[in-house]
Amino acid sequence: MNVSGNPMNIAAVGLSHSPLIGKNDPAPDVLERVEAAVSGARDFVRDFDPELVVLFAPDHYNGFFYKEMPPFCLATEAHAVGDFGSSSGPLSVDSAAARALAESVLDQDVDLTVSARMTVDHGFAQPLEVLFGGIDRVPVVPVFVNGVATPLGPVSRIRALGTALGRAAAGLDKRVLFLGSGGLSHDPPVPVLDGAPPRVADALIEGHPPTAEQRARGEERVVKAGREYAAGSAAMIPINPRWDNELLDLLEQGDLAAFDSWTVAWMGEQGGGSAHEVRTWIAAFAGLAAGGAYEMTSRFYEAVPEWIAGFAVATARLR
Repeated sequence: MNVSGNPMNIAAVGLSHSPLIGKNDPAPDVLERVEAAVSGARDFVRDFDPELVVLFAPDHYNGFFYKEMPPFCLATEAHAVGDFGSSSGPLSVDSAAARALAESVLDQDVDLTVSARMTVDHGFAQPLEVLFGGIDRVPVVPVFVNGVATPLGPVSRIRALGTALGRAAAGLDKRVLFLGSGGLSHDPPVPVLDGAPPRVADALIEGHPPTAEQRARGEERVVKAGREYAAGSAAMIPINPRWDNELLDLLEQGDLAAFDSWTVAWMGEQGGGSAHEVRTWIAAFAGLAAGGAYEMTSRFYEAVPEWIAGFAVATARLR
């Protein structure tokens, strides 16, 4: 394993995503605060000028299904489906860097799955669009992190993945940005396999591509759920600002080992069915921490019921 190079050439960003942005927005003052935080992250990224982005993101049953469901997977090629109005088409995957990173991670005893043709959705596309203006504007290595499909493994393995990728990135002699996309606490209407009707179960297992009409109906159901949630008439688990800020506190303090005690069940109870998307943040900050002590240079949080999310933005660099 080659871990030579300048460790100061790494940075990290955590950015929540939501398919409801632009479709079910909160009050203008909330949008202004969110945009100011996102604008600051754009400035941070522009100043860092990454030559490669290692993007950790979940999937929402658009690319990964129960027929084969890895805990995490790195792509040497990836294509976005274009759900919820996000861009469709190929991502600018740096295949050579992806292969080098995968080999190094495997050398570090982390059992990494590799995809030569990964399908990704808005969880990957949205942060690339928001921070870089498109899905094909920056060389990227996409890393899927399961945050929905049970059973889920321990958070310690996600931290190990991020650490291994951080060590591997030091050998690339590139400015590498670790980007985590997801969370924080939220409980959107994502289907579950247990108890699902046969037609739904078959789709979750086999991954039958929806027709344009089926996708539109599914997306409208999510938009409707967001409106009901914001109106207080939905039965979903509430956004949990206390838990969200506990996560951000640990990330800011660099106390990533503390996440190892977070159990799968407890995380779901505290943050909702999709709270495990915070695994993408943990992986990204573990990648940065592999280079040494870091400082969080910006931190923003807002509970946004209209987006069914505790929405956060954070940037960090080595001290």
